Amino acid sequence: MPSIPATMRQVRFNGAGGPEVIGIETAPVPRPGPGQVLIEVVAAGVNRPDCQQRAGKYPPPPGATEVPGLEIAGRVVALGEGVTDLAEGQEVCALTISGGYAEYCVADAALCLPKPGPLSLVEAAGLPENYWTVWTNVFERGRLRQGERFLVHGGSSGIGSTAIQLAKRFGATVYATAGSAEKCAFCASLGADHAINYRDADFAAEVKRLTDGQGVDVILDMVGAAYLERNLKSLALEGRLVIIAFLQGFMAESVNLTPVMIRRLTVTGSTLRPRTVAQKAAIAEGLRREVWPLLEAGTVKPVIHATFPLEQAREAHELMESSAHLGKIMLLTGQ
Repeated sequence: MPSIPATMRQVRFNGAGGPEVIGIETAPVPRPGPGQVLIEVVAAGVNRPDCQQRAGKYPPPPGATEVPGLEIAGRVVALGEGVTDLAEGQEVCALTISGGYAEYCVADAALCLPKPGPLSLVEAAGLPENYWTVWTNVFERGRLRQGERFLVHGGSSGIGSTAIQLAKRFGATVYATAGSAEKCAFCASLGADHAINYRDADFAAEVKRLTDGQGVDVILDMVGAAYLERNLKSLALEGRLVIIAFLQGFMAESVNLTPVMIRRLTVTGSTLRPRTVAQKAAIAEGLRREVWPLLEAGTVKPVIHATFPLEQAREAHELMESSAHLGKIMLLTGQ
């Protein structure tokens, strides 16, 4: 293994604000603790929670580094005490609590999964945040099963593109919303059976029309309050609404909750970052068992829209907040 340098480049936020607060600094390379590994980062995914952290609305948990970045891929270069199932030089992707926007990052060994053979390390870095999120919310909390109907909002996003592919591969009929004809075509190319342009049509009315009035069994929602009532209208008997973000508000007023009782609906949701390592490791095992074979076979894969060098993290955040991307936005370290 190459020697580990004493310092590295990493992204820092110079206060809370817009993309203009993003900068680059030199910092000491971190050391792995017990149960952890040090990874030489090749690529890191850019996600909306990173933008929220930059704006001062989503701080890292106590004790975690302020450096953003929730998912990485690269090479293991050092093992912490007690780590026996990973090896130096192994190519992995990892879910991180923070710290991914750097040349080196510490990760819990239990949250590292091997790079699937068909994927590059850049592609593999686009797996953890989206695949952990979709698996636990759609298949664990949402209990999506073969033969059911599934609706995902924001189908052209990283989360959306992951949800479409996995739901389709596990035998669901897939509906997606997106904000343009181009994005709808992108959703269809990933396997969506129906893509609804929410700028041209009311998605709740379209879902009712396309399902002959029955509705869908599971909805994955990132919009929040603005969609709550229409989501409830779109659910079938015993339907499940899973909320994972609040892009358009978290306070809903004057919402008719009668469908919850009449159709025995479930409204749930979750966040990923605050969960314990053990809880996230359980999700990783589900992915290793059920999803990694699909990645190894090449039947699903992350879609990379754009890559930026670490020094252009500001431009990457501007693209993320423009919502013009189709799939994942990645930062490259040059390692």
